[in-house]
Amino acid sequence: MDWRLGMPAAGDQVEVVVLFGGDGTIHRHLNQLVALALPLLVVPTGGGNDFARALGMCDVRDSLKAWRRFCAGQNNTRVIDLGTITPLKDAGGTLVAQESPHRFCSVAGVGLDSEVSRRANALPRWIRAYGGYAFTLIPTIFRFDAVPMKIFQADEGQGWGVRSDEPTILAAFANSATYGGGMKIAPYAQMDDGQLDVCVIGGVNPLKLASMFPTVYFGRHLSVRGVSYFQAARLRVETEMPLDLYADGEYVCHTPAEVSVEHGLLRVLMP
Repeated sequence: MDWRLGMPAAGDQVEVVVLFGGDGTIHRHLNQLVALALPLLVVPTGGGNDFARALGMCDVRDSLKAWRRFCAGQNNTRVIDLGTITPLKDAGGTLVAQESPHRFCSVAGVGLDSEVSRRANALPRWIRAYGGYAFTLIPTIFRFDAVPMKIFQADEGQGWGVRSDEPTILAAFANSATYGGGMKIAPYAQMDDGQLDVCVIGGVNPLKLASMFPTVYFGRHLSVRGVSYFQAARLRVETEMPLDLYADGEYVCHTPAEVSVEHGLLRVLMP
């Protein structure tokens, strides 16, 4: 089989796209991958590698196993969903799309999560690769206050109903279960169910939040008072002051914004 470096210009030029990197690398290529409609093989060489982990790619050996199965014609592909974030602007009292949607593969977040991602991205690469998110989280907890935030959920008639309206530390919109290098913020998330799993942490005091932090790695934070969890296919996030929205560890836009899911959009190889 021939190999080519760089993203192909058209889907009929190659059989599969192989990406070396972490969530941020995949995030930056999602639009091209969707347009090409080719299977994706992820080789986890980034910092967090949460998307690869969700696919069962814990290390390079798993990627090699998936590659060998694909070459042997074992049809080890899976079709998964992608999340989208659409920046909104106020047009005479009505929120309308400001630009085209941005896609994400794993988890989008606003609040504490965004601040931690911003600080973690400023760390040297070698620190980010060995727990940069967790390293940044603890000191940030004691500097971040809950902010007024409204989360609306679209109903079947595509009207909007208030799902959360309280001071909020963090709101995460998950297509896969983990972020930040293995934190199970949305332990029940599935990448092919046409839904986003939403975790909202209310105005928890810093000491309680810090003590809650280790439980997130096991998905046990959902039983803590002040944490709510639900599923939705389409949401809108509004805050009193614009807050940054990050997805896959990358800055996307600021609030207000619409967050939704696109069902069955990307083919991936499984080990």
